Amino acid sequence: MWHIILNKFNKHPAQEKVVRLLLERGFQVNSAGRVVSGHIEIPHTQIAAEVGVDRRVIDSTCEAILADETLADIFSNLHTIPFLKDVAPALGLGVVVITPGDASETGILARVATAVTQHGLSIRQAVTDDPYLSEQPLLTIITDTKVPGELIEELVKLPDVKGVTVY
Repeated sequence: MWHIILNKFNKHPAQEKVVRLLLERGFQVNSAGRVVSGHIEIPHTQIAAEVGVDRRVIDSTCEAILADETLADIFSNLHTIPFLKDVAPALGLGVVVITPGDASETGILARVATAVTQHGLSIRQAVTDDPYLSEQPLLTIITDTKVPGELIEELVKLPDVKGVTVY
């Protein structure tokens, strides 16, 4: 599906950058053509500065999204989630980030989750980057306690796991 969305903007690289940001952050485009997170409006000038384009590119991207029924439906229903990775250490939670060899392979999350639960840890959050949206997609697992070294050793040996980072 993401491939279809991005293909609609492949002839407009600046607009594609905007669409990628909207998807990555879970920002919506409301019926007035404004970028929002819930009911909080995000000024187009701030988005333009973040992406490195002129504000008018944001305006035209929102117009293009609203002009396409499928895109309008998608971008009006996106939602952000609270990502615990950066606050997990302060909360006494564990963080392990998996770099997959090929993020489009099936079963990576299942194998990692199985290994985590076999070590007696509870998964509080699992967040994966979409391989179509991210050049280096990662799997981030937040656990209820710090991650033991034995688990890291086991994760490194899993098929399709290229690297493991613990925070």
